[in-house]
Amino acid sequence: MFYKMMVKIVQFVIWIINGNVKYEGLEHLPKNESYIMVAPHRTWWEPLLFALAVKPTPCAFMAKKELFKNPIIAFIIKHSNAFPVDRQHPGPSTVKVPVKDLNKRNLSLIMFPSGTRYSSQLKGGAVLIAKLSKKPLVPVVYQGPLTFSGFLKRKRSVIKFGEPIFIERSMKVDETNTEMINQKMSSAWQAIDHSINPDFQYIPQSKNKK
Repeated sequence: MFYKMMVKIVQFVIWIINGNVKYEGLEHLPKNESYIMVAPHRTWWEPLLFALAVKPTPCAFMAKKELFKNPIIAFIIKHSNAFPVDRQHPGPSTVKVPVKDLNKRNLSLIMFPSGTRYSSQLKGGAVLIAKLSKKPLVPVVYQGPLTFSGFLKRKRSVIKFGEPIFIERSMKVDETNTEMINQKMSSAWQAIDHSINPDFQYIPQSKNKK
């Protein structure tokens, strides 16, 4: 109930401050089952747009543990299906919680395999979660303004999904296979980016910019 209410509020706010967001590739989203959305991390507001793109499908989010220190923010994000992750020292819950959300709660998961907006190196968490949950990875990218001031100027933003990547049940989650799946994700992101704008090049913003 709280999640549905928050989606409506966020949808209204996004429409007010931008109102120029386009969603493409929705036909690639699996029907009647949860899935794992994987994306290159480019802005802090992407997860909101991804969640709006797939509504009414409820989503779960990974959020850095520091956000849970503020009781008000913690209440909002916790009831919006977010769970804390220690980026420096990830524990078993980093995998167990999303697997449970995907299967028992039937929530789709939004993940950024690189972990942060300032890294292009993919980790293995998404592959492991997909393997354990038996859920497909759905590549998705955001193209649009990379600063919030640009987003407020109602510049065009595009959210586009690609075809699901399925993990074979017999596949072992080792270094070689993880790298293979990560490469598939990277290739899918590049193809999606090119289909939106062939001239697009992502240049990470400074950590000091919002």
